[in-house]
Amino acid sequence: MYPLLKKYLSRDITITDEQFNAACNVFHLKRTKRNQVLVEPGDICRYMYFVNKGCLRIFLLDAHGKESTRFLVPDGRFGTSFPSFILQEPSLAYVQSVQASELLIINYEDFRRLPDFLPGWETAYRNILEQDYIDSIKRIESLITTSATERYALLIKDNPGLIKMLPTKIIADYLGISRETLSRLKKRV
Repeated sequence: MYPLLKKYLSRDITITDEQFNAACNVFHLKRTKRNQVLVEPGDICRYMYFVNKGCLRIFLLDAHGKESTRFLVPDGRFGTSFPSFILQEPSLAYVQSVQASELLIINYEDFRRLPDFLPGWETAYRNILEQDYIDSIKRIESLITTSATERYALLIKDNPGLIKMLPTKIIADYLGISRETLSRLKKRV
């Protein structure tokens, strides 16, 4: 149940089996159903999620009910409604399990205690945050500076599994294009 988490953390830090086992004691398995909402606007996000299998979507709704996908969190990544989780304030975003998923969850208090049993956690966490920040900036820049074709090609290059795994509606929303445009792009590629 935890090999993917160990692999993920071991990219940045050396972890003994004893340290990893102690850390595993604070992560708990949560199985979700397709389209299950884990956090709604107004909720305080209590958990950080590590996607062991499946995919999470963090999205917002505007006043007219239009969805705006902020992040997609595939296998082997951490995700949550980050501002709500860190500040322990009500979320503006939804956190949804887009497909039946297997998540390793850790509550806020245990998350803050991870350095107690994972001495290199600060380094791993900094690297996680830096990479997620870079990915966010690149996504924002791509929405402003690239064509729909270029954004689609980049998604295929970086996350080809998402195209097959997720509904067209979500992929189109994430790319900032219409479903019709996405359908045309799929036919060309």
